[in-house]
Amino acid sequence: PEEIPRPVQDSGNILKQGYLEKRSREPSFFGSEWHKRWCVLTRRSFLYYASEKSKQPKGSFPIERYQAQLDSQLRKDSRKRCCFRLLCPGKRSYEFTAPSPAEAQDWVEQIRFLLKDLSSLTIPCDEDEEEEEEEEELSKDRDSSDSMNNSQNSTLNPEEPALEGDDIYEVLPGELPNSQ
Repeated sequence: PEEIPRPVQDSGNILKQGYLEKRSREPSFFGSEWHKRWCVLTRRSFLYYASEKSKQPKGSFPIERYQAQLDSQLRKDSRKRCCFRLLCPGKRSYEFTAPSPAEAQDWVEQIRFLLKDLSSLTIPCDEDEEEEEEEEELSKDRDSSDSMNNSQNSTLNPEEPALEGDDIYEVLPGELPNSQ
């Protein structure tokens, strides 16, 4: 089978992708309020592109805390059973039309499954990423409480244990130690 070009960098994290019609925020006086978009659901985000060959998304949002539900009230035409919306309290809601009612149901189920996975305490994927983020936050806390804060010398390799004492700071050429 022919490989589909994947515009998203983390293509290994794509859970679902395909064309949907997305309702624009401000309905245009001219033209349709529904625009065909290549939509991509990853483990953390929902992205939409002008087409499947586009490199830059037209928009994206973190999928966490959104709810997905079928909604036949979004359209009055023959495709009303193909509609679903993504809602999040205090955030913008998004409305989509899938090519078929079964496809709309599949998008909703995939998103609900992902959200259930995200809300559970044990997520089998992306653990390394979260550990790195925690390490970064810990090192920021250490740096800000350290009176000899030297942001130019952050550890380049997070796997290496930090050395205790003054050895953690490297003297750069043209700089004298303790000359801040």
